[in-house]
Amino acid sequence: MTSFLDEFQANLELLPNILQRKYALLRDLDKSLQGILRQNEQRCEQEIEDIKQGMLSGSITPESSRIRFSDEALDEQKHSIRIADEKVALAVQAYDLVDAHIQQLDQYLKTSEEENRRAKELASVPASSDANGDGSTKSGRGSEGGRGGRKKTRYAAAAAAAAAAPANPSSMDLDIPVDPNEPTYCLCNQVSYGEMVACDNPDCRIEWFHFGCVGLKEKPKGKWYCSDCAGTQKRRKGK
Repeated sequence: MTSFLDEFQANLELLPNILQRKYALLRDLDKSLQGILRQNEQRCEQEIEDIKQGMLSGSITPESSRIRFSDEALDEQKHSIRIADEKVALAVQAYDLVDAHIQQLDQYLKTSEEENRRAKELASVPASSDANGDGSTKSGRGSEGGRGGRKKTRYAAAAAAAAAAPANPSSMDLDIPVDPNEPTYCLCNQVSYGEMVACDNPDCRIEWFHFGCVGLKEKPKGKWYCSDCAGTQKRRKGK
């Protein structure tokens, strides 16, 4: 970024002098053009007057091939056109110089905005964490080996906002991008967000639950089982 700005500024500092030289040449061409136009106008007026006098005297008939401007007058007109073309070419060059700098800066700004947008998108991508990595799992959770090394994906930034979120997850306004390939969890069958708790039944079909969906406001102490697995545990103990 810095190198581009330095180079752009260096080129921009040369632009005024280049434009000044082109504008000075434009002024010189314009003065020359105005002089030739005045000269040609006077010559043509004089030649038209001579033709009129010749027709009155009878020396020139309306069908005569002599009713035309002189070669000098025609050459002056052609020269005027060439100077006018040179002025147009210089004006186009000056415009293109300025436009090239503008397009270069616009392209840089567009690229910079695109890079910033991508950086924000990357920053909002959910971070990978272990099953017992932080407050999203209960304190009595076993190691990765005890759960077969299963890992879940959650939004790292959502944990800080979980305390202020409503208990009903369906009413949460998640202002974060959702990857369509993101796995879903919990009774609500939604992606991971906020605080989540893992069922201690290694055979639990869902495994992970949002605090709000199972009525939790904080991390449970000791072992925790979801409603389905809790009934299974009771039946086992009853036997």
